[in-house]
Amino acid sequence: MELRSIILLLFLFSSTINARKSEVVRGEDYVRPRARKALASPWQLKKESSTGPQQVHISLAGENQMRVTWITESSNYPSTVQYGTSPGIYPYNSTGETTSYTYLMYTSGTIHHTTIGPLVPSTTYYYRLSNQGPEFKFKTPPNEFPITFAIVGDLGQTDWSVETLAHVKKCNYDVLLMPGDLSYADYQQHLWDTFGNLVQPLASERPWMVTEGNHEKEKIWLLESGFQAYNSRWKMPFEESGSGSNLYYSFDTAGVHVVMLGSYTDYDKESDQYNWLKRDLAKVDRKKTPWLIVVLHAPWYNSNWAHYGEGDAMMASMEPLLYEAGVDLLVAGHVHAYERSRRVYKGKVDSCGTMHITIGDGGNREGLAKRYHNPKPSWSIFREASFGHGELQIVNSTHAFWSWHRNDDDELVTSDDD
Repeated sequence: MELRSIILLLFLFSSTINARKSEVVRGEDYVRPRARKALASPWQLKKESSTGPQQVHISLAGENQMRVTWITESSNYPSTVQYGTSPGIYPYNSTGETTSYTYLMYTSGTIHHTTIGPLVPSTTYYYRLSNQGPEFKFKTPPNEFPITFAIVGDLGQTDWSVETLAHVKKCNYDVLLMPGDLSYADYQQHLWDTFGNLVQPLASERPWMVTEGNHEKEKIWLLESGFQAYNSRWKMPFEESGSGSNLYYSFDTAGVHVVMLGSYTDYDKESDQYNWLKRDLAKVDRKKTPWLIVVLHAPWYNSNWAHYGEGDAMMASMEPLLYEAGVDLLVAGHVHAYERSRRVYKGKVDSCGTMHITIGDGGNREGLAKRYHNPKPSWSIFREASFGHGELQIVNSTHAFWSWHRNDDDELVTSDDD
């Protein structure tokens, strides 16, 4: 397969002049503000209450289809989406399905999943849920280049999370990718509700495509199975992509094939996930989707002390499949810091290998992972423990621009102008 270069533009204040102090601030020497508290207390057991649709988010659900998800306190609300291309005018409607779950003493609201379409690419749609207001709107992704992905990992619910979301909102993105650790509910189910409302302003306007992290497991031996909240609330297009599990799936958008893998379900060569991945990669048509991206939670290449080596077993099993398929980019979270690699395979720089990005720095309550192994590995280009987000602009079939944006010293200053 022809080797295509990813042009990387890294717009970072860490490599420029700090305007306020007039001194050079370099990656690992950056002096970070203090940690911030979670927005909601983990001991606040009362669910948020609302008489109408809440926690609205959308996700891609097959070619020219969108899945709309929302929650109502009562099961009396229909799973109906009314939609159209003009405000207040809804010539189309679709009705979907509902689910709910019980976790210890918590019972969720009614969770609605409704697929709508066919939709026109690069078009703004206005929609209403359960036959009542308010009106929401979203824009469909383009069906050809260019396309922009916003990428946020380990988001959580802190003031840092709010700032990260404010930065993302300024990014004119088409699809958001999240490599796991969404709400940091950690068994406190009401925090899934507060997270859903926190991200609704953005997640209701652009498709959010997520995969699970360790904080989504929430398994209690003999009492609760894992991933109940995640699978119930964040249904992804696993069935549409031939997967047997919501924990791993794939989708196409505008010349890009994206594979979302599960770090916390079986991945050995006998596993369902491994064999699904093998089939999925074999079907990729690089003339139709010249870009191939993989997203998962636990990084395979990581020079941070945090979670060092945790992705090794999965990498040993699946990295040869990715290398053979010519995967361009692998995005991970889990480590609460940022790191970007060269193209690499089996621990060595390889011009035919995959570029790896760790971006578990969305704003979670656990804080940053500030310790790195030294000397820096030959495959590591840049690393820094700061909160932020990434943007991947795919320009055409051969060129893309990557930028990472630090949350800059409490100020909503974007570092992506050139």
